[in-house]
Amino acid sequence: MSIRQDTRHLYLQVIEQIKRDIENGIFLEKEKLPSEFELSKSLGVSRATLREALRILEEESIVTRRHGVGTFVNPKPVFTSGIEELDSVTGMIRKSGMTPGSQYLSAELVEPTEDDRSRFAPVEIHNLARVERVRTADQQPVVYCTDRIPEGLIPLEQVREADSMFGILERYTGKTISYAVTNIEPIGYHEKISPILNSEPDQALLLLKQMHYTKDDEPVLLSSNYFRADKFSFHVLRKRV
Repeated sequence: MSIRQDTRHLYLQVIEQIKRDIENGIFLEKEKLPSEFELSKSLGVSRATLREALRILEEESIVTRRHGVGTFVNPKPVFTSGIEELDSVTGMIRKSGMTPGSQYLSAELVEPTEDDRSRFAPVEIHNLARVERVRTADQQPVVYCTDRIPEGLIPLEQVREADSMFGILERYTGKTISYAVTNIEPIGYHEKISPILNSEPDQALLLLKQMHYTKDDEPVLLSSNYFRADKFSFHVLRKRV
């Protein structure tokens, strides 16, 4: 599978070849790639060229390099969504053809922090219904969710039984979530959450912090969702202005 000379930089050809080999099943998910020496020799390129290609492949989350161990093929995300598309976790899982579910960890009324108050402003809040749960796809844990809703919008006992927060908000309040302001933060191993999601120690998580608003700009739902990065991917359409 040596690289043919063409007008492109060699490392770009290496990237394309490795992606093709993964696609064709020559290199399997979670499988360790051959050593740098073996791979550079089979591709007919220098180890410096190979390392540059592997660096970019790691940035694209195609592979993971473990120092002193080797390079491994990452599993393909099961769920993918445009970040500009506002959908519930339930909706994302259903669109993938899998069955969504919930495992409840806690549901309680809590006093809002100063950060909570500022996020819900100008709405004045006294207490928040705070719900922690694990979202599952075909009974496998994939997302850890913490949702905070102003007290009184939804009965706490109903929050405990909710599948989709979007759905129960609309059902009990008549308010429809129209948009969200989202911050995305990649994080590494989380002492509490990673074991709950059955994540490997070197698997990353994607934290989406979102404040959800109605069409009248009323903040109604503050969520912190930890997605398994090996299961979910998000993309965005950017236009030149």
